[in-house]
Amino acid sequence: MTWPDHLMTLAEFDELPEDNSRRYELQEGVLQVTPKAAGFHQFVLTRLSAVLDRILPEGWATVSEPEVVIQQTYPPTIRIPDVIVLGLDRVLEKPVRYHAQDVALAVEVLSPGSKRVDNLVKRAEYAEAGIPFYWILDIADHPRLIAQRLVDGVYKEDFNGTGVFMTGEPFDLRIDLDSLATRIVPKRT
Repeated sequence: MTWPDHLMTLAEFDELPEDNSRRYELQEGVLQVTPKAAGFHQFVLTRLSAVLDRILPEGWATVSEPEVVIQQTYPPTIRIPDVIVLGLDRVLEKPVRYHAQDVALAVEVLSPGSKRVDNLVKRAEYAEAGIPFYWILDIADHPRLIAQRLVDGVYKEDFNGTGVFMTGEPFDLRIDLDSLATRIVPKRT
């Protein structure tokens, strides 16, 4: 494969060969290639999706590792959040990728190579794209969640901690963060 020597368009991004061994994103037309997340990272994001699916109100769903168009105009930006929450009706349309305006909540699970991008770059991109809620889950020790809400175009922290996370927005949610890093996923209460 010849690597692009220019800013890519969405059409060129679509023409990339399928490769499940890496994660491909576009950042303002620049192809970003990173390794697939390690096993524990996948374990936690699967648990998080399962917990959210059980507690989300009717009509909402989670999707793990989807392509999301953050900026469609040239040069485009496509990101792959670890988990998104959006309307079930949009999921059932079976789009190839989603758009930022579809997303109510984007979640990134930190990896050793993603901390700066998730905390700074994606935070700014998601805010600019208008995604109302952005969570960053750090799983280095005990799961720590930073839950943020978009206020006047900037994310403001609603929660930064471990243990049990409870919120009323975007939905009434109660998540035992420690359960995300164990085999047992608590039942809906």
